[in-house]
Amino acid sequence: MSQPVPPPNQPPGPHPVDGNPYAGQQPGAQPGPRNPYAGQQPGAPTGNPFAGQQPGPYGQPGEPVPAFGGAPSAPPAPPRDRVGLGVLTAVVAALVAAFLYGVIAGAIEREVGYIAIGVGFLVGFAASKVGGRSPILPVVSAVLAVGAVYLGQLIGISIILSDLIHQSATTLFMEHFDVLTKAWSEGSDFMTYAFLLLGAVAAFGGAKKA
Repeated sequence: MSQPVPPPNQPPGPHPVDGNPYAGQQPGAQPGPRNPYAGQQPGAPTGNPFAGQQPGPYGQPGEPVPAFGGAPSAPPAPPRDRVGLGVLTAVVAALVAAFLYGVIAGAIEREVGYIAIGVGFLVGFAASKVGGRSPILPVVSAVLAVGAVYLGQLIGISIILSDLIHQSATTLFMEHFDVLTKAWSEGSDFMTYAFLLLGAVAAFGGAKKA
């Protein structure tokens, strides 16, 4: 008995069985486009993309956690403006140094250049030590040092005159300040002004070194 010969040019694929083109398919399945990803396993989850980060505000990702653990260090606080405190310190130092300068000058009845330098250095160093490295403080310290040396010279004159007129130096300084300034003007010479300059230079240098 001869076998049936299939018709030529028959397209490849599942052949109909008994004339049914959908034979061999699951019930209810409809033919459709072939899925190019069929047969592939779903990729493994890569994890939390924000893992290793600190939570930010409202649940947003924040800064990454350091490799060795621990919270990130906070940036240093900006230095506060302490120029005013430095100027106040310079004023106090100038008054104290002027008093000591006047007492020493009145006791030995002459001025010493090293003492004027020490007065200026003390004023400048104290100002910058407290007020920081502001460019204003060296200039202010130099001006205050000149005033401190001048005031110290007046205190020294009052101590010397108090022994001559038998009156306290405090009374002369408080009640006869004009007499002291006149005596300073009449007795001043080149060295007197040189001591003022030395005090200013020392104050400027002391402020720079602090």
